Amino acid sequence: MARQIIPVDPFDYIIFGATGDLAERKLLPALYHREKDGQLPDECRFVGAARSKLSRKAYQGFAKSALEEFVEEEDRDDTCIKRFLDRLDYMPLDVTTDDGWDDLAKMLNDPEGKRIRAFYLAVGPGLFGPISERLEQHDLINDRTRLVIEKPLGRDLESARELNEAVGEHFGEDQVFRIDHYLGKETVQNLLALRFANHLFEPLWNAQHIDHVQITVAETVGVEDRAAYYDKSGAMRDMVQNHLLQLLCLVAMEPPASGDADAIRDEKLKVLRSLKPIDDKTVEDNTVRAQYAAGAGPNGKVDGYLEDLARDADEGEAFSSTATFVALKAQIDNWRWAGTPFYLRTGKRMAARMSEIVIQFKPVPHAMFGEEAGKPVSNKLVLRLQPDESVRQWIMIKDPGPGGMRLKRVALDMSFAETFDGRAPDAYERLLLDVIRGNQTLFMRRDEVEAAWEWIDPIMAAWDDINQPMRTYTAGTWGPSQAIALIERDGRTWNDGDA
Repeated sequence: MARQIIPVDPFDYIIFGATGDLAERKLLPALYHREKDGQLPDECRFVGAARSKLSRKAYQGFAKSALEEFVEEEDRDDTCIKRFLDRLDYMPLDVTTDDGWDDLAKMLNDPEGKRIRAFYLAVGPGLFGPISERLEQHDLINDRTRLVIEKPLGRDLESARELNEAVGEHFGEDQVFRIDHYLGKETVQNLLALRFANHLFEPLWNAQHIDHVQITVAETVGVEDRAAYYDKSGAMRDMVQNHLLQLLCLVAMEPPASGDADAIRDEKLKVLRSLKPIDDKTVEDNTVRAQYAAGAGPNGKVDGYLEDLARDADEGEAFSSTATFVALKAQIDNWRWAGTPFYLRTGKRMAARMSEIVIQFKPVPHAMFGEEAGKPVSNKLVLRLQPDESVRQWIMIKDPGPGGMRLKRVALDMSFAETFDGRAPDAYERLLLDVIRGNQTLFMRRDEVEAAWEWIDPIMAAWDDINQPMRTYTAGTWGPSQAIALIERDGRTWNDGDA
């Protein structure tokens, strides 16, 4: 069955930082795919804005090269590429000065205010406020304007509030789209469908039936040539505060009254405010932080984090207290989840590239079949976000054949690639057009961002207060031994992508 095409109104998409890595790798390819799928109205256009003194033709050449490198060959269509490039314009602009803003305003001239106008700030957060101010000064904001901002959304609660205030002076909250590409992944949205469109799961989705939940986001790459930047954020700010806590919220939230964006985000906010605080007294028992040491990567031997940092900074030796791996035991103090821990972990240079959510159900209360049948293994629901998106339910059945009852554990497996025809859209493809539609369901609200920092800040402060040791782990492994102990002392085991 062909995928339904939902039309959108005519729009302009303006990308600040249009020559940067994000635009090249993600935004331009995502917009091209929407062109190829027939989702763009004839009147829409894209404008790149950056300091580089490029002509329109030169920027179209940059975009064409990006498509050739980051779009699969079978998805490249010469006619679609030409049509996409014809929509593309460019405006040299220094966002720290007034140079170029009048020219941008003339390019976007829309006296009747009929076109949707989306500004994507693919720039550092320090520029969010100044750009917002200049957009208002040049009359580029109206009730059909949207603003898209990328992480990092602050380094802590104070800076997040300052950033939100700087943007909020010029844009209403309903105009601001704080993007987290993890929320655009197909399996993340399928989590909502599984929970709230199937009577099978929701009655069991609580502490009475679920033993624990695991959320893992593992990468095989290191910090590469971004070591100096990464050292200012680390795994806690870069991954836990946004991606992992957002996934936790979707697993743990109460059923919303509707699919309305604010109904869903209200329930996510309740989860964040129900997280049990981790402080100086509890941080040692509930958290592990670590840095990768030299070991093995996908293509052979690799250096450790400190060596990567020293090389990127062009120094002989480096020291850092930034974690490249974090494991946490989080607890939600509410009626639904009291007593059911949520184990979170994320890291670089790990054994496999994998993002998944594991719902581990409790064991059956009584093994009725006898020792010869084998011990029943608890049911498990595994949602794989990447790679190879899938939903897998592990259950117990009888092993076929004569000779009595023998229990066997098998998977009811639904692979997206095998079940659905055609290419699965990238997360950015969905989110970019959700901005145009004004659908904020998959975007973070201001109070969500700040509530997440309210939980994260005391943990990071506690690490400093008690001088918690920075553990190490060999590159190419699943993290330090202390992270294994974190879960195994509770009688549980990490699901290392094997089930």
